Amino acid sequence: MKFLDQAKVYIKSGDGGAGCLSFRREKFIEFGGPDGGDGGRGGDVWIEAVEGLNTLIDYRYQQHFKAKTGGHGMGKNRTGAGAPDVVMKAPVGTEIYDYDTGELLADLVEVGQKALLAEGGNGGWGNARFVTSTNQSPRRVNPGLPGVERTILLRLKLIADAGLTGLPNAGKSTFLSAVSNARPKIADYPFTTLHPGLGVAAVDEREFVVADLPGLIEGAHEGAGLGDRFLGHLERCAVILHLLDGTSETLVEDYRIIVKELEEYGEGLPEKPRLLGLNKIDALTEEEVKEKTALLRKAGAKKIMPLSGATGKGVKPMLRALLKVIDEARAEEAAPKEPAPWSPS
Repeated sequence: MKFLDQAKVYIKSGDGGAGCLSFRREKFIEFGGPDGGDGGRGGDVWIEAVEGLNTLIDYRYQQHFKAKTGGHGMGKNRTGAGAPDVVMKAPVGTEIYDYDTGELLADLVEVGQKALLAEGGNGGWGNARFVTSTNQSPRRVNPGLPGVERTILLRLKLIADAGLTGLPNAGKSTFLSAVSNARPKIADYPFTTLHPGLGVAAVDEREFVVADLPGLIEGAHEGAGLGDRFLGHLERCAVILHLLDGTSETLVEDYRIIVKELEEYGEGLPEKPRLLGLNKIDALTEEEVKEKTALLRKAGAKKIMPLSGATGKGVKPMLRALLKVIDEARAEEAAPKEPAPWSPS
C-alpha cells in the first residue's frame, strides 16, 4: 500500500429539508387548519480515527464527501426525516486544517476520537409553526438552512516515540531493519527511502516505535531533494536520532547541514531531545572513531554514540539511551501542570 501523508478534500454537510405548506380539509371533521410539518435536519460530516490505517491513500481516490439533504416536511404535521451523517475514516495522528484559512480544526491522537467538520443545516418550519391568534391560516414556510461547505487539508503525522533523520545513505533504513522487523528498502545509492516507515524496536523487554524518514539534503527547507515536508512526522516524537555516516570525508559539514535544516523547519524540533549516532563504525578503526567523535564535539555536537547498524555493534546501548529519553519525556508530559498564579483581573 502506497504511503500518503497529505490530502486535500472537499466536504459539504447536508441542507435542511424545507417546511411544508399544508391545510387540513376533511369532510365532517371540524377544526381544520394548517398542518404542514417541519423539514428534517441535514447530515453532518465527521472524521474519526480508526485502527488499521497508517496512510491517507484512500483520499487519493475520493476527494469529495457530501451529506444528504434532510427530508422535507409533510402534511398532517409530519416532520421530514433527518439525513444520515457522513463519517470519514483517518489514521491516528491525523491533523485537519481549513485549507483556505490554515486553521487547525482537529487533531486525532487516539483511536475512536471523532471531530465534527461540517454541521448539517436545520430543517425549515412548516406553516403550522406560524399560527397566531390573528393569523389562523398562515401561508408562510421556511426553507431549510444550507449546509456548510469547505475544503480541508488532512495531514498525517506518524505516532512514533523516536524519529530517525540524517543525510541520504546515513544508514537510517539499515538501523531500522536491525532494531525491528521492518524491512525497508536498502541500497547503496541516495534516496532509497522515499516515504516514512515505522518499526517497533525492543530492548530489555521494552518496546517503542521508531520512524524512519527520507534523507535530508542542504536546502531541503527550500524544496531541495524531497524537501522537509516529512519532518512533520518528528513533531510527535519524544526524541530524534540523528545518524551520521562515519565514513564521510565531510563529517562535520554533514552534521551542520541537518542541524540547520531542523532549525529552519522550526515547529519545536530544534528544542527536542536529540541523540547523535556515528554510524558505520565497522568500516573505521578505533582511532578513527575517536578522532571523528572529537571533531563532532568540537563542532558543538553532544551525546555522540558510535554504532554500526550493519553489524549491530553499539545498537543496544543506543536503544537504551533512546528509551531513557523517551521515558523522561513521557513522564514530563504526564506530570500535572501547576496552575497559573492568581492575579486580579
